Amino acid sequence: MRGRTVYDRFSRTFRDHPSLSRLLVVFTVSGGGLVAYSEANSFSGVSSINPLEDGSQKKRVVVLGTGWAGTSFLKNLKDPSYDVQVISPRNYFAFTPLLPSVTCGTVEARSIVEPIRNIVRKKNVDIHYWEAECFKIDAENKKVYCRSNADTNMSGKEEFAVDYDYLVIAMGARPNTFNTPGVEENCLFLKEVEDAQKIRRTVIDCFERASLPNLTDDEKQKILQFVVVGGGPTGVEFAAELHDFVSEDLVKLYPKVKDLVKITLLEAGEHILNMFDKRITTFAEEKFQREGMDLKMGAMVVKVSDKEISTKEMKSGKISSMPYGMVVWSTGIGTRPVILDFMKQIGQANRRVLATDEWLRVEGKNDIYALGDCATINQRKVMEDISAIFTKADKDNSGTLTVKEFQEALDDICERYPQVRLYLKNNQMLSLVDLLKDSKGDVAKESVELNIEEFKSALSKVDSQMKNLPATAQVAAQQGAYLANCFNRMEECERNPEGPLRYRGEGRHRFRPFRHFGQFAPLGGEQTAAQLPGDWVSIGHSSQWLWYSVYASKLVSWRTRALVVSDWMRRYIFGRDSSQI
Repeated sequence: MRGRTVYDRFSRTFRDHPSLSRLLVVFTVSGGGLVAYSEANSFSGVSSINPLEDGSQKKRVVVLGTGWAGTSFLKNLKDPSYDVQVISPRNYFAFTPLLPSVTCGTVEARSIVEPIRNIVRKKNVDIHYWEAECFKIDAENKKVYCRSNADTNMSGKEEFAVDYDYLVIAMGARPNTFNTPGVEENCLFLKEVEDAQKIRRTVIDCFERASLPNLTDDEKQKILQFVVVGGGPTGVEFAAELHDFVSEDLVKLYPKVKDLVKITLLEAGEHILNMFDKRITTFAEEKFQREGMDLKMGAMVVKVSDKEISTKEMKSGKISSMPYGMVVWSTGIGTRPVILDFMKQIGQANRRVLATDEWLRVEGKNDIYALGDCATINQRKVMEDISAIFTKADKDNSGTLTVKEFQEALDDICERYPQVRLYLKNNQMLSLVDLLKDSKGDVAKESVELNIEEFKSALSKVDSQMKNLPATAQVAAQQGAYLANCFNRMEECERNPEGPLRYRGEGRHRFRPFRHFGQFAPLGGEQTAAQLPGDWVSIGHSSQWLWYSVYASKLVSWRTRALVVSDWMRRYIFGRDSSQI
């Protein structure tokens, strides 16, 4: 009885003080947990902005999608002057960077999902969720048309329209098959939780089939040929997870077939992870080859049958085929039909995805924002605005620029055109003097003056540094947080703009442009590559712990943090689960 009393007191203490239960998770996740705790507090606190008291109508914000971009926007939105409607056929948020871990039992599927209503219910912003799918965007009348996701609708209406003042498109993308024959019918994808669960069952099924006594070694080898198509972050991470699963766990359970397993990674380009720093690309390729994985670069898939996958060598044009037991297709993203229709409406039909400016506004539509995998930032080139930049920098209207005038304009130029700063850094140029030396071929002093042609020559090469951002969860989450911060400070920045100079207009932009802050690429074997701001690259075991900490901190709730951390601990102690459920 005494023990029961102590237990009751202990339980009552945690019920009365929920923050104590959070501290338990903090200690298990170390540094990452501390970051998570501070972030959670910042989201759950009451905003200092007072509700509307003048009787004016709240601005209606419609958010399409509950993926990384949309959920990050909702979590960071704090201004109660908005009425937010969230529309998505998926009523939960999935922590997709851990999907490769789900495929191999490192993490359980339920551990990485959180109902969207749990995420928004404690916020002081009016947020309402509807489980439906948007099938049409009417930008002219500011409406979105939706269809209920349920088989039957209680009101008898399967379709409805929603008005908006601001529209946030964060619908993600679908797998891009490039119309390759047989891909839809024979390949597995890795975009959703259901995909990861299906891959997990298929891997175990391949090992069970290969263990049957009536098969020859050749037949077993075909069944245990795992092919991953696509050398981007998702394909590389899945291949690394699969290799660890096989080498650390399955070889112990299936010792008779362990030497017949082969993992092949196909990439149409010359290198894997080509959106990362070259140091990361080189390290990843060398690591995979050391571990016995078969890397085939310059190999484009042309057909997938139910038993073989055919590839064409990009250089020679030679076509070859190989048998397989499972193929995972991860070659990039395709645009959803509703986005394709919207792009035709606004004159972007010739593009692959929606084009936005550096403030995530759809080009030509100031009240529509697009972020995540469904959009790409169309960064302006310096040479397109070179004359306007020269005019702004020439403060005395002399028709020439001194080095001093150029230097004074540099901060605004670099903020508006980040490729300038990247060019200086990549070429180890410490200042504009070095840039002018490179273009003029002599020592530039502050007294040296440049005319418009010399100015063009000095900046002629910087646009070569431009790169599109990768379609990753890290980018989408950062875009959602950035856009929410813009919405939180909309009125303040209208009065006091904080962005760079408007080179084609007067004054300054309201906000600073969006900037990407780094990304991770887990490579297996407890090693991760990290590319962070300032051209800082870290590869190895230390980056793996950084990856654990950052990902634990970015999980959306204390429930998912506790579940994922416990899954990691279970895996370290007992190994990965190989049961077929």
